[in-house]
Amino acid sequence: MELEPVPDLVDPVVIAAFEGWNDAAESASAVVDHLMKVWDARVVAAIDPDEYYDFQVNRPSVGIDENGFRKLTWPSTHVAVASPAGLGRDVILIRGIEPNMKWRAFTAELLAAVDDLGGELVVTLGALLADSPHTRPIPVTGTATEAELVDRLSLDQSTYEGPTGIVGVLQDACIRLDLPAVSYWAAVPHYVAQPPCPKATLAILGHLEELLGISIPLGDLPEEARAWERGVDELAAEDEDVADYVRSLEESRDTADLPEASGEAIAREFERYLKRRDDSG
Repeated sequence: MELEPVPDLVDPVVIAAFEGWNDAAESASAVVDHLMKVWDARVVAAIDPDEYYDFQVNRPSVGIDENGFRKLTWPSTHVAVASPAGLGRDVILIRGIEPNMKWRAFTAELLAAVDDLGGELVVTLGALLADSPHTRPIPVTGTATEAELVDRLSLDQSTYEGPTGIVGVLQDACIRLDLPAVSYWAAVPHYVAQPPCPKATLAILGHLEELLGISIPLGDLPEEARAWERGVDELAAEDEDVADYVRSLEESRDTADLPEASGEAIAREFERYLKRRDDSG
């Protein structure tokens, strides 16, 4: 990977997401897509796909460019940089596809680029399918490589054990390099697994706001999330079995959340609301 010339970045934080196993309903990769747009990010590097992708699994695509000519686009992973207003530090955005081969070499190449750009904190994003009702807030769990980060971010630590994807491999490599890392995972309702899931994308963005201490422009995402929920409501209403299942998930979720219905959880949400209102005013 060859980096384009980049001015020295200020205390850059890395935010990364990958299509594939780590990305239920494309909720996590949609976060980075959104950030690249609202922060006017500039792509400065791309991984050579020949080394890492099986093109019968991740095929190149053909399209039409701005001049009307056919253009071939290869699957890859891109590195971009941005300077969000009000953050006081720069951001490195990584948006790609989970590789099919040579995961350790892929991870080493990415983290070498992060090191060249001076990355100080890596934030990986993921989404999984879960028994989560679409009518309730999308749960987001987090892990971190350092106890200080767990305490500061009040992370609801994941207890998952089992197979992992490139996000887990990347976080493990950060541990080995003594590079602080955080990972956020949204729990997407498994009965609406088709992308997009703007409600899950919004949930992850809310945690990124808390981590970064700024308000992120949301654009049309809130309305898209409301429209998505209304659409799922209508689909559930057409099938009594699905409606009954959703009600059972709601009851289980509400019972489990009762201890969290006050105190610190509400305080964090209220603080986020006040900050957004102040920033928009």
